[in-house]
Parts: sequence; structure tokens; C-alpha cells
Amino acid sequence: MNILLAMIPAFFWGTTYAVTQFSLPDWPPLLLGALRALPTGLILLALNPSLPKRSDWGILLKLGSINIAAFFSLIFVMALTLPSAISGVGMISVPVFAMLYHWVVNKHRPKGIQAFFGFLLIVLAWLLFDPASISLNPIGMLAMLGAIICIVVGSSLTKALGSRIQWWSVLTWQLILGGGILAVAAGVQALISPDIYVEVLHSFNLTHGLGLLWIVLLNTALGYIMYVWLLQRMTVVDFTFGGIANPVAGIITGMLLLGEMFTPHQYALMASMILCSLMPQIIGLIRNRTALKKEKQASVISDK
Repeated sequence: MNILLAMIPAFFWGTTYAVTQFSLPDWPPLLLGALRALPTGLILLALNPSLPKRSDWGILLKLGSINIAAFFSLIFVMALTLPSAISGVGMISVPVFAMLYHWVVNKHRPKGIQAFFGFLLIVLAWLLFDPASISLNPIGMLAMLGAIICIVVGSSLTKALGSRIQWWSVLTWQLILGGGILAVAAGVQALISPDIYVEVLHSFNLTHGLGLLWIVLLNTALGYIMYVWLLQRMTVVDFTFGGIANPVAGIITGMLLLGEMFTPHQYALMASMILCSLMPQIIGLIRNRTALKKEKQASVISDK
């Protein structure tokens, strides 16, 4: 049941790309990031008020800058420049970059099974993103790489916190601080290039409003509230399985909202990438259950 619940925030996050491109195609990424982060952070603060200690503001500012300001703006660059399905599937390569990061920075050598499927995932991604078979915006691809790096580095910083700061408070204040940084950046951009923002105001319509409501309320506020709530009630492995809904949502919404269509070969590569991202957890789960079963059998025999 928890895995099904974990699919809900993952699905909403996966719709970001298609919903943005469909309803907010000409909006600046900095403005979209600020509108996504700041209201959500204030909603979380209203639901559970908290104030960090003076010594915690530094790390929260770093987290807000990486996990929210940089990540959200890059996500919206991807959403506006790449096909939804490509963005959703491409982001599942995060574990590979995390594995390489921890190997290089922390000297933590990956397990054989992780290395094998990580290499396989890279090969499949190379085939899917091959310029000879599909034309992709290089700015969008660089934004994807930057977003993946933000996740890896931001996750490492968050993990280093341990239980020093309560989860809800970490999430709330990094959204508020990151959203504040994006709001300032958007303000500076508006001063430099006011025409973009004037056009956004003058052309605002119902589609824009519905797109913003989806991204702010469902995609971010509900998605992150469920994320925090579920993390306290399920294992990381279970949450990983729920994450399969993210690329699937990118593929489905891209097809429904944007009319994206790919060849059977490309869909097969996408499905293979999704499966590869899950295989280390699947194999680990099978091994754990097998070991537990053997322990129980050994215990029964010893009791006799």
C-alpha cells in the first residue's frame, strides 16, 4: 500500500515537464521556480510553524540554493526545451551519477551489481539520446546534467545533517530560502529584460492559472507533504519502487498534452532504462528475503 502511495508524489513530479510546456510555454524559468517554491514553503510553514536555530541557517541556505533555487530553475529549463518523456526518463540516471560521485569523492566503491546496471543504464541512455536518431536541445541536455548534479550534491548535504534538524523544518525552510533566492533573481531579470515579464502579465489566461495551480498545489505542496510523511513510514527501497511513476508520468503526459510520439525502439529503450534503475533494489530485496527465509529454516531445525 505504501508503494502505491509513494507513486502519487512521484507521478505529480513527473508531470512537471508536460504541464509546464503545455500551459506555461513562454514563462521565464526563474519566475516559474520562484512561484513553485515560495508559496509551497509558506504553506508548509503555516501547517507546521518552525524557526531554525541560528547555527542551522548556513546549511539551510546551502540546501535552498542547491536543492531548490538551482534545481527548480534547471528543471523548468528542461521542461521548456526537451520532450517530456526524455526529461522524465533521463532523470532516472541519478543513481549512476550518485554512485560515481561517492566513488570519486568519498572513495566508496560501488557494489558489482550497482556498477553493472549503472553501466547498462549509461549504454541505454547513449542509444536513446543518440543525435542520429533524435534531435535534442543541447541547452536542455546541459540543464538535465546540472539538475542531476544538484540532486546528488544536495542529497549528500541533506544526509550529512542526520537528525540534527527535523525533516519538515528542513524541507520548509529550504523551499522558502530557495524560493526567495529565485524571486530576487527573477526580479533582477525583470529589470534587465522587462518585456518577458510584461508579456506574461498581459497574456495571463485560464490555462496559465490552471497550470500554476497544478504545479504549486499538487506537484509541489501535496507532493512534498506526502514525500515527508511517507519517508517516516516506509523504507528507501519501497520509495524507490514508487519512483517508477515519475518517468511513466513524463511519458504519458507528454503523449496526452503535447502529442509526443516516439518509435517502438525508443519506447523499448525508455522501458529498459526504467527497469535498469530498479534492478539493484529488486535483486537486493530478493537476496534479503532469501537470506531471511534461510535463517528461519535454520532456526526451526535448531529448535528441533
